[in-house]
Amino acid sequence: MSFYSERVLPRLVHLSMRQATFEPYRRRAVAQAGGRVLEIGVGSGLNLPLYQAATHVIGLDPSPRLLSMARVAADGLGQSVEFIEGVAEVIPLPDQSIDTVVSTWTMCSIPDIGGALSEMRRVLKPDGRLVFVEHGRSPEQGVVRWQDRLTPLWRCVAGGCHLNRPIAQLIQDAGFRVERLETGYMDGPRPMTFMYEGSARLGLG
Repeated sequence: MSFYSERVLPRLVHLSMRQATFEPYRRRAVAQAGGRVLEIGVGSGLNLPLYQAATHVIGLDPSPRLLSMARVAADGLGQSVEFIEGVAEVIPLPDQSIDTVVSTWTMCSIPDIGGALSEMRRVLKPDGRLVFVEHGRSPEQGVVRWQDRLTPLWRCVAGGCHLNRPIAQLIQDAGFRVERLETGYMDGPRPMTFMYEGSARLGLG
């Protein structure tokens, strides 16, 4: 899942991009995470040094190789961290056991995003929060046309990544109430760089 954020976007979207481009997004997202945290698509652990208010971090990822890298990244941080090999569609955690779910550039490539969001909702405590920064569907029809055209090929070369997912709508459809949302283009080709940054709480239903 995190293959996209760590390798595909920097290498294929814009050759001049570096991790510094993503760092402000990461810092803003992770700064909102407190208590018992579940990070979806923890990858090689790029977010781990940024957690300040978390009492315990659980990193979920389907890639054994990336999880091995994340364990190395976690060494010496002085955090309470554990790692789980698994997918977001079937999160192996009890109901209402998580204070904050964090997702950074991961929702684009989860095969069943609706099922994954339902699982995130299940594991969150009633007062829990979903924090996210994702790329997705642009509000501009000209850009959307390119996103729709490119996505079938892009999925094949970019680890299942969808360019055209309406992130905020998907989150709302899964029963969340979006409490904060900022959108806009990051540097780079517009079909690949429209960002959704925000947080959501469990809906009343």
